[in-house]
Amino acid sequence: MLAAHYIGVPIAPLAEQYSLIPEARERLNYCVHKIKPAIAYAVDGERFGNALNAESLANVTKLISTNAGGRGVSFDELLKTSPCGALDAAAARVGPETLAKILFTSGSTGNPKGVPQSQQMITVNQAQYLSCLPMLAERPPVIVDWLPWNHVFAGNSNFYMILSNGGTLVLDDGKPVKGLFDRTLENLSMQVGTLSFNVPIAYTMLIDAFHRDKLLRQRFFADLDMIFYAGASLPPDVWDTLKRMSIEVTGKVPMMTSSWGLTETAPACLMHYQGGAESGMIGVPFPELSAKLIPYQDDRFEIRVKGPNVITAYFDEPEKDAVSFDDEGYFITNDAIRFVDPDDFDQGVRFAGRITEDFKLLSGTWVQAAELRLQVLKQLEGLVQDVVVTGADRHDIGLLVFPSPSIAPTGDNEVITDADYLSTVSEKLQQLSATTTGSSNRIARALVMAQPPSIKDAEITAKGSLNISAILSCRQRLLTRLYDDSDTATMLFNSPTN
Repeated sequence: MLAAHYIGVPIAPLAEQYSLIPEARERLNYCVHKIKPAIAYAVDGERFGNALNAESLANVTKLISTNAGGRGVSFDELLKTSPCGALDAAAARVGPETLAKILFTSGSTGNPKGVPQSQQMITVNQAQYLSCLPMLAERPPVIVDWLPWNHVFAGNSNFYMILSNGGTLVLDDGKPVKGLFDRTLENLSMQVGTLSFNVPIAYTMLIDAFHRDKLLRQRFFADLDMIFYAGASLPPDVWDTLKRMSIEVTGKVPMMTSSWGLTETAPACLMHYQGGAESGMIGVPFPELSAKLIPYQDDRFEIRVKGPNVITAYFDEPEKDAVSFDDEGYFITNDAIRFVDPDDFDQGVRFAGRITEDFKLLSGTWVQAAELRLQVLKQLEGLVQDVVVTGADRHDIGLLVFPSPSIAPTGDNEVITDADYLSTVSEKLQQLSATTTGSSNRIARALVMAQPPSIKDAEITAKGSLNISAILSCRQRLLTRLYDDSDTATMLFNSPTN
């Protein structure tokens, strides 16, 4: 990757599931046909052998680090080559507009979109980070990171932060999923970071581990400068528990914050760097970044952005370009924000959900799904992994619940049947329903699913957040059961349809 950057050759890192899960192979083929690569690189010829044999890669040179086995060129062979004058000449041609990489979005509503990342977008974004986080220059940062490099969070934000500031990147070969998180805990027992970058589900699992392992908790917080989350909103109870544990270990709280951005913005645009953040706050715009706020609903605004770290076009997607930028050149994000204090803009803004996730009930009432989800997660603290808010074009709001990983399904059931667990969840949701003010935030029904989010079906993204549209598409049968009042698995709470 670094060699390609040096000579101005673009790369396109792809999600490993595109290669390893047969059902996702069509996305690998789509991306290959889209970019028409000269070389396909794989770290392991055996592990990625089936993907390397894909018809779409038939005429592409394969470069393999280990276990090449005749499938392609061994990386060791390249190391025998001596640099020539063409290397320096190619490097001299690299400039701000040189295409560094193409990142493909998860493609929740169709084929992945190719998002070009120029050298300027990447380097400007790191300069923006440094201007807001002077700690990066005060001592070289250390990050222990599992996040995938095909995603802008790790592949851009974290990797180039270490490269730009002379830090240390330790690769964690675990991840926050069943069967692999123990590996992450083992790695953290040997090496921790000065900065913690992660997604909410990982922090939830870390807290569970810290309750069991006081030595690991001590190591994690002892030399920590910052806790940073992204990819989804961090539930308030998780935020509060991290603060409390840090105080117990060190007597103080590290900088706790988040930012807001997209693959299209390289990624960070807004960040809460002024201190005193609370969960959900995403701060103010980075230097040189222009944000346009358009009144959307009540006290919420649609946010659009323009700046040197923002794309001006997708990769070979003219039809998407036509609907992704307004007449002033601002990128249309489809995200909503609200001011922390409308009388003091310096306090910054809060993320207020994806406009595309909002929906109307049959009554015409708008439901702000992202914010309602956070309320539910706080109410069900410790009981659930996550929830999906439902109700588009229906009479009332429902929940499809992913239970805590500690709640094991029995047999091949679609739903959880543990009576004690269901009773506790029902009681908590009934309490929440009793405090709501109207149909826009009243949970009327819920169903607890037995099966966790499926990577194969793209129900969970490479960075660990839920793909709502994929879940609703793949679980149509469960959605039907949720809105069947006669189904014994469905919990009902003051439903107006009862």
